[in-house]
Amino acid sequence: MTQIKDINLEVSIGRLKLKNPVMTASGTFGYGDEYAEFIDLNKLGAIVVKGLSLKPKEGNPPPRIVETPSGMLNAIGLQNIGIDNFIRKKLPYLRTVKTPVIVNFFGDSIEEYVKAADKLSAADGVHALEMNISCPNKQAGWSIFGTDPNVTAKVVSEVRKATDRTLIVKLSPNVTDIGLMAKVAEEAGADAVSLINTLTGMAIDIKTRRPRLANIVGGLSGPCVRPVAVRMVWQCYKAVQIPVIGMGGIVSPEDAIEFILAGASAIAVGTGNFIRPDLTVEIINGIRSFMKTEGIKSINEIKGAVQC
Repeated sequence: MTQIKDINLEVSIGRLKLKNPVMTASGTFGYGDEYAEFIDLNKLGAIVVKGLSLKPKEGNPPPRIVETPSGMLNAIGLQNIGIDNFIRKKLPYLRTVKTPVIVNFFGDSIEEYVKAADKLSAADGVHALEMNISCPNKQAGWSIFGTDPNVTAKVVSEVRKATDRTLIVKLSPNVTDIGLMAKVAEEAGADAVSLINTLTGMAIDIKTRRPRLANIVGGLSGPCVRPVAVRMVWQCYKAVQIPVIGMGGIVSPEDAIEFILAGASAIAVGTGNFIRPDLTVEIINGIRSFMKTEGIKSINEIKGAVQC
């Protein structure tokens, strides 16, 4: 097969233009600067920072991470420095990087979501917002934002009024019909959806007969969840017209391409960052090599190209 020299990796997520489809998954890449010594941040399609709330949060008590076969359980509990500290201490550095910054954020009420979106939208250097309505290890009752279609529609529509930035809604996999939830987010004003967040899981120490996590349950991530994530991305791609950002156990260029074939416009690397801090750049290079070998000029040619 004839190789193509001019490879186009550019993708669009709402009004956001990315040089390539490889992003970082929130909660696995800190605030961006932590990884600057390992990779050139300018090579990434987008930097998605750790989830932020209006006020700083300490998160859950330890132990908060447990390794599992082909993955890990975490119950960090959305520990973060708060939006004001992020804008003052972290955003100045990110403005020096020539890569779009997507800020993941959350609230404990619709009002908090709206206030957070409003504050972040006024900050120079924030290019898009990712609304987290899907953390599996927050306090009881919080999950309703991502599992009740009516509540999802309400919170997304209210945030949509508060921001002119590209709005991405991060969906929970802990639902019966992921396509329905994606459609609800789209109709409420989302520019894109991202999925999957972690699956709810649990691990028990058989010697002590106690849960391995202080929070008892946590979010399962890593290669073990990838087949579930690919299936859900495929379902959402068929259900909505807006872009789908896929994530869940991506640790190689082949994994990323699988998500794109399922319908993802872009992908995010999460747990893999803990194993290989330079994995994102390796995946970008791997996608480019695959396209050259296969004679694919634009990454968009293979989006949703799975033959079922």
